[in-house]
Amino acid sequence: MAIAQSRQVAGMITERTGRAVEIVGVTTLGDVSRAQLTQIGGTGVFVSALREALLGGEVDLAVHSLKDLPTGPAAGIVLAAVPSRDDPRDALVARDGAKLADLPPGARIGTGSPRRAAQLLGLRADLRCVPIRGNAGTRLGKVSEGDLDAVVLAYAGLARIGHVGAITQVFEPDEMLPAPGQGALAVECREDDIELAALLDVVTDEASVAAVTAERSLLEALEAGCSAPIGAYAAGTTRLRMQAAVMSPDGSRMLRAHGVAAVAGAWRLGRDLAAELLRSGASDLISVSEAQANSRNDVQ
Repeated sequence: MAIAQSRQVAGMITERTGRAVEIVGVTTLGDVSRAQLTQIGGTGVFVSALREALLGGEVDLAVHSLKDLPTGPAAGIVLAAVPSRDDPRDALVARDGAKLADLPPGARIGTGSPRRAAQLLGLRADLRCVPIRGNAGTRLGKVSEGDLDAVVLAYAGLARIGHVGAITQVFEPDEMLPAPGQGALAVECREDDIELAALLDVVTDEASVAAVTAERSLLEALEAGCSAPIGAYAAGTTRLRMQAAVMSPDGSRMLRAHGVAAVAGAWRLGRDLAAELLRSGASDLISVSEAQANSRNDVQ
């Protein structure tokens, strides 16, 4: 997945600037550890390794799944580009073309995302959400081999590796809100490399920047870790429409907020929706989610 994403960005840079880009692979703790991501620092373990390579001069730019990027600033690093966002929705992959409603009672669905698990359980409380690791190919194999009844993955990720044909159902945001930034890529470079930062600006899509700014602003204001089930989605060219939700781990409670703002007010829109959610009790749901995650980690 990481290589496919890097090639996608490299192709855009070469197409628009004529500059060749060499792909350099970086192995991270998240790639080699068999522990659940919440035990080893969440998706931030992927970002940290790439940033170390960037600051160490091993690479000149780094490509991330934007949903994995921490909301706080990183010393010496700048977010130089956000290309046009790909499809942000989540997708179900099940055997025999089955949709969620077709799965048998107690069906086992693989997902490493507390957000996806909570929303799946909100749709069908009888499901069993099974933590799963590994690349997309490994996860899809768990379905074809009969270990799981289905898995839920990002549509954009499946598209990037050529597996859209395996999808049996795409969840609309009204059914399953994506993670903040899902479907978007982030390109970082060193802060002092002003020439490269200016060059990378040619692959930036301003509408995508505005949307993910609103979503990440909300996430930052909620002060939640990777174990908290939080969904957010904003879209629009001149005006942003945004919806967000914080849910309990078992999907039994869901707090929702939505709003509209001019693109220039993207950051404030995220903050305003976060404040609305916090007034409704979101901090309690976030605390419960993080406490349960810590309890699981202690046992494991």
